[in-house]
Amino acid sequence: MPEFLGLDTSNYTTSAAVYDSDTKKVKHKRKLLPVKAGQAGLRQSDALFHHVKQLSEVSCGLISDLRALKGIGVSAFPRFAEGSYMPCFLAGKTAGELLGAMSGADLFYTSHQTGHIMAALYSCGNSELMNHEFLAFHISGGTTECLYCQPDDEKIINAQLFSSSLDLKAGQAVDRVGLMLGLDFPCGAELEKLAEKSSSVFKIKPSMRGKDCSLSGLENMCKKMNENGAEACDTAKFCLSFIGETLLKMTDEAIKVLGNIPVIFAGGVMSDIIIRDIIRKKYNAYFAKPEYSCDNAVGTALIAAEKYRRQNL
Repeated sequence: MPEFLGLDTSNYTTSAAVYDSDTKKVKHKRKLLPVKAGQAGLRQSDALFHHVKQLSEVSCGLISDLRALKGIGVSAFPRFAEGSYMPCFLAGKTAGELLGAMSGADLFYTSHQTGHIMAALYSCGNSELMNHEFLAFHISGGTTECLYCQPDDEKIINAQLFSSSLDLKAGQAVDRVGLMLGLDFPCGAELEKLAEKSSSVFKIKPSMRGKDCSLSGLENMCKKMNENGAEACDTAKFCLSFIGETLLKMTDEAIKVLGNIPVIFAGGVMSDIIIRDIIRKKYNAYFAKPEYSCDNAVGTALIAAEKYRRQNL
C-alpha cells in the first residue's frame, strides 16, 4: 500500500495529510495559527515561528502510522509564478526535506494553490479533471483568482491566471467586516452564522473592470451600513452576498471567453454556504467539501502520489 505524505504551512494553518494510493483514502490533521483577539493576522516571522511549534503536533500522529512511505509532497511557495514567496512555507519545506532524506522517500515540491485545486478535485470525486481543461477559482484571504487549468507533466496542473480581484481579496473583506462587527479572526465561520439570521434580500451590482473584479468598495459599503444602524446580521449577509455575486460575474466572463468547461471552487472562503448557493443557482459547478476548502495538506499528498506514479510508469 504505497503511502504519500503531504505538508502545508500556509499563512494561517499548519497541516499534514497521508494518502493511501491503494484505498484512495486520506487522513489529515490541521491546526490554525494563534491570532490574538482583535488582531487581523500575523507577521510572517510570527507565522513561521508558530508553524515550527505546531508542525510536530500536527504530523507526528500521522507519520507514526506510516508503513510504506513512497513520496512526500510539500507546498514550497504560494503559487507557480515568478516571485511567489512567503517565509511561512519554509517550515513545511524544511520538514519535508529532512523526512525525505531520513526515509528515502521521494520529495516533490508544489504550490499551495495547486494543492488547493487538487484537494478540491479529490473532495468532489473528480480527480480525473486534472487530465482535462477546466476553470478553478481559488478564493481565500490572500487570493481571489480565476485560473484556466490544463494538464501538465511537471506541475500536474498548469493553472494560468485568467482574472482576479484588482484590490481587496475576498477573504480579507470577510475578515475586515467580521472584525468590524466584533467577531474573532479568522471571521469566516462566525460571519456565516451571523448572516444566516438575516432575512434581507439585496440587489447587488458587482464592481467589474472587464473580466477582473474590485472588492475595495465592499468594505466601505459594509462600514456605512454599520454606521447607519443596520442589523449586524444584515451587514454580514450583504458582505457574503456581494462576494457571491462577484464570483458569479467572474464566472460569466470566463465562460464567455473559454467556453462551457467544468468549473471548480476552492479556498477557505468557498466553505461558505451563502456564497455557494448564489453560484449554484446558475452553474452546475463543483465545490470542495468544507474540510477540503480550507487550507489543508491533502492536495500536496495527492500531487506527490501522482508525480510518483508518473515517474514510475
